[in-house]
Amino acid sequence: MTRLLVSIDVGGTLGHVPGPSLAATLVTASPLDRAEARDIIRKRLYPRNSIDAAVIADVCDALRLPASAFPVIAGSTALRIVPGARAALSSMSRHARLVTLSNVTSVEADTGHLLSLLHPWVLDHFPSCRIGYAKPDPAAFHRVAEECDTNPTHMVHIGDDWTCDVVGARSACVTAIWVSHGRPAPQPELLTDVGLLVAADLAAASKHVADLATWRRS
Repeated sequence: MTRLLVSIDVGGTLGHVPGPSLAATLVTASPLDRAEARDIIRKRLYPRNSIDAAVIADVCDALRLPASAFPVIAGSTALRIVPGARAALSSMSRHARLVTLSNVTSVEADTGHLLSLLHPWVLDHFPSCRIGYAKPDPAAFHRVAEECDTNPTHMVHIGDDWTCDVVGARSACVTAIWVSHGRPAPQPELLTDVGLLVAADLAAASKHVADLATWRRS
């Protein structure tokens, strides 16, 4: 039997980057509603494998900003792993193949750093700028499943963002583990979905992964 595939969100789930991201800076600057601005970023910026003048013009036009408002691109900043993340990854790796799946711009993605930081537990990294799709687009999850030679129904995604990591995963027929950090569910009615599990933190998420892997083997 093929081992369970678990994809894990990076920012907010595995760790944090000091300071606002390029996307967060643009969302704050835009006069649009924050949810609308985030959706534009997900569709027009995160999937791009490079950022040139045409991309900047397209994104800024959609956000109703002058191109001059686009932040100076400084490059990636080292991720700070959340407490307990390494222990949780070590535990999960005994039951499943682990990869990351994240929404990140091409200038902020640093798969080389992630490879060394999360070695030997995490086997590969799938930033949106690499795969050409951003969560919550189901295609992002399907692309990872395809790259890892598995069926989406045999995949689990762990993340802390309700829209991207829960709604996105479930729309792709992927089991979702929402890392709540103690927050109430934005859509409590979805908690009855058998493909959705809730964990307070990564340690609790790792227990769900162990249970799911055991269930598949039984």
